[in-house]
Amino acid sequence: MAIKTRFTELFGVEHPIAQGGMQWVGKAELVSAVANAGALGFLTALTQPTPEALSKEIARCREMTDKPFGVNLTILPAMTPPPYAEYRAAIIESGIKIVETAGYKPQEHVDHFKANGVKVIHKCTAVRHALSAERMGVDAISIDGFECAGHPGEDDIPGLILIPAAADKVKIPMIASGGFGDARGLVAALALGADGVNMGTRFCATKEAPIHENFKQAMVANDERATDLIFRTLHNTARVARNAISQQVVAIERAGGAKFEDVADLVKGARGREGLESGDVDHGVWTAGMVQGLIHDVPSVQELVDRIVAEAETLIRGRLAGMVG
Repeated sequence: MAIKTRFTELFGVEHPIAQGGMQWVGKAELVSAVANAGALGFLTALTQPTPEALSKEIARCREMTDKPFGVNLTILPAMTPPPYAEYRAAIIESGIKIVETAGYKPQEHVDHFKANGVKVIHKCTAVRHALSAERMGVDAISIDGFECAGHPGEDDIPGLILIPAAADKVKIPMIASGGFGDARGLVAALALGADGVNMGTRFCATKEAPIHENFKQAMVANDERATDLIFRTLHNTARVARNAISQQVVAIERAGGAKFEDVADLVKGARGREGLESGDVDHGVWTAGMVQGLIHDVPSVQELVDRIVAEAETLIRGRLAGMVG
């Protein structure tokens, strides 16, 4: 069975499940597995050190799948920003037709992608940002609740409220993100008004995810409380897996008056990447959501997607239908 929604129709995929862009994780081996399983995977542009490297990674992914996949381009304010326009050109020249944008002022990127026939999903954490992206001309929204890994914004609105609040106002297709990892979440998201779900942390705990096994086993062992919110006092909140480093950052912030320089060395991306490769879960900060409490195994991507879709069908046709007199 396939669950058909506006999301599956718009992007030409079998199942209403996306694997959003994840720094250091959104590489060809994972993304191609997601595509082959009938879901929508995204390579992460900035995981690649240069636009040329991204072009090569797109080509490598195409060798592993003939199904649709996209690229995530996250735009963040930085002292020396990456060459976003060159990454954008590499995506367009490689013939990619689906892009997930996230972050800061995406208008010029959206306009350029749309002019080249690329469909754009914009990731946001608030209804007002979703409406602004809709006005910008994006094709779909990914709405990210407070439960999510990474940046949940500063409003602290969980998915149970955020998804239907957005569905009441947003007219274009919308995928729900933050806290999704199984069939129950998928069915709930559809009931709340979304057209599919986006899973990040759950796809990290799969055989094909290109991170060390220690991190996958940590996600299985961790419960829903095993995250920390860092950068709260800097108004740039990020949810990460709780470990020795995240606890240090929280302590520095609690002491008051913390500036980014005070924690920069602890949280730098290179340090996080080294940990993901070496297997030391306390080496740097690493991103994971509350959904860790729902992760109990490390299946292949195909097994995970098949299981979610089959169990969702059973829930919809069986348990829920059986409740209606």
